[in-house]
Amino acid sequence: MSKPVAGIPHGATPACGETELLRMSHVTKRFPGVLALDDVSFDLRRGEVHSICGENGAGKSTLMKIISGQYLPDEGTLVYKGFERHFASSLEAQAAGIAIIHQELNLVPHLSVAENIFLAREPRRAFFIDRRRLRADAQRCLNRLGIDIDPGALVRTLSVAQRQMVEIARALSLDAEVLIMDEPTSSLTDAETGQLFRSIHELKQGGVGIIYISHRLDELTGITDRVTVMRDGRYISTDMFRDTTINQIVARMVGRSLEHTFPPRTSVPSSEVLLQVEQLTRVNVFGPVSFALRRGEILGFAGLIGAGRTEVARAIFGADPLDDGTVRFGNETLTIRSPVDAIRHGIAYLSEDRKATGLAVNMPVASNITLAHMQAVSNRFGLIRFAEEDAVARDYVEKLAIRTPGVRQIARNLSGGNQQKVVISKWLFRNSRVLFFDEPTRGIDVGAKYAIYELLDRLAAQGVGVVMISSELPEILGMTDRVAVFHEGQLATILDTRQTTQEEIMHYASGRPVRDDSPDRTEDSP
Repeated sequence: MSKPVAGIPHGATPACGETELLRMSHVTKRFPGVLALDDVSFDLRRGEVHSICGENGAGKSTLMKIISGQYLPDEGTLVYKGFERHFASSLEAQAAGIAIIHQELNLVPHLSVAENIFLAREPRRAFFIDRRRLRADAQRCLNRLGIDIDPGALVRTLSVAQRQMVEIARALSLDAEVLIMDEPTSSLTDAETGQLFRSIHELKQGGVGIIYISHRLDELTGITDRVTVMRDGRYISTDMFRDTTINQIVARMVGRSLEHTFPPRTSVPSSEVLLQVEQLTRVNVFGPVSFALRRGEILGFAGLIGAGRTEVARAIFGADPLDDGTVRFGNETLTIRSPVDAIRHGIAYLSEDRKATGLAVNMPVASNITLAHMQAVSNRFGLIRFAEEDAVARDYVEKLAIRTPGVRQIARNLSGGNQQKVVISKWLFRNSRVLFFDEPTRGIDVGAKYAIYELLDRLAAQGVGVVMISSELPEILGMTDRVAVFHEGQLATILDTRQTTQEEIMHYASGRPVRDDSPDRTEDSP
């Protein structure tokens, strides 16, 4: 439903300003035990990118869900193109010209790429779907983003990065006037991000207003016109991006200044080999791969999307089958046929897709934290001691600063970053000796990232072996002792992090020979 803003006759040209496209005034939204938004105001102009910054739990996603029709505000108004609107559903907002790219992917895995892009909007011939036109229209959307994905491929066969691009293609296919991008680059390569930014510039020139949310603050520089900061569900400030700095934005986000991106490393790896991987092979996927993880070491896995980093970690964890190779823990050769075997041996894996494989999203926070070690909070009959489970959960909520109204809150209702902290808590409670962290800071704000980095350093100082898989090279260089670089399923080299650079890592990751002017380095034979 819509009604004209006071003073504007129905059907007349809105008199709210030539460039203003959308305005939210004094919006408040409450959930049980949580004040998600507290008197927030925001506006968007035609042909601009307006970035919204804030820590996890600041209210960004809630605000976007109100704009896109998923929630109704408890208080406040939404004015769109000069008329007050009350969108009863996302489909109603979509029909009005508002599209959203969600932080958490919302694709149907058993349908094809083309079917997902045009879901509920399929071209028809009489009563039947026009499959040829559907495929051609989907191919045009994919070409617009410069990505090579078969429109007929089932979504469940795609990588997380490819699914993200399909989500973006679906939003672009709507030809929306307002496009909301919630962490669109969280799993994209630099090349894919560059192509997305080119599409953003084209959309701006066409008069589309874009609301952009990202924890990767450095990437805002090339696309942002204005930036709004939120904290704890409240509006803090709005500035022209050219008139502020990243450091000022961060200070407003967290309520304090952050002097360093990464904490000082206190852990020193020992010479003792904790995990030895030899000739690990999965035919047509990766291998042979060999490496050693030392006690107290943080070993980075770097490489382009599809290089095999995640696949190697999943195989060691028993989530995917192996064709050949051995895994030794100390002097013991392990037989790992499933994740249950790996967990029993003290190996943990934090998935890059927390929603699909990291969390039981419909279970409480406490149950998720104890899920991998339930016997520790159960009696001899296998019944859970809930008071003890809650006490354990409250301890981790405090240690990791998880923002939740209580440990019985359903995990689905937490922000993405807080969900990630819950998954990390699960493996910490298990007291695992080897931890594979696959994109551990994906979708996590700058303040929470620092806390995760401190946690990884503390784990290493306690003698835990940590493997950090990350697409962010500054993170690899800032937090690891050595970095294993993958290229097309092969382990290209292992480098001493202190003696390498982003450029050298990218040369190995892309399969190019290292330049003669590369810095001296210490290579470790795979």
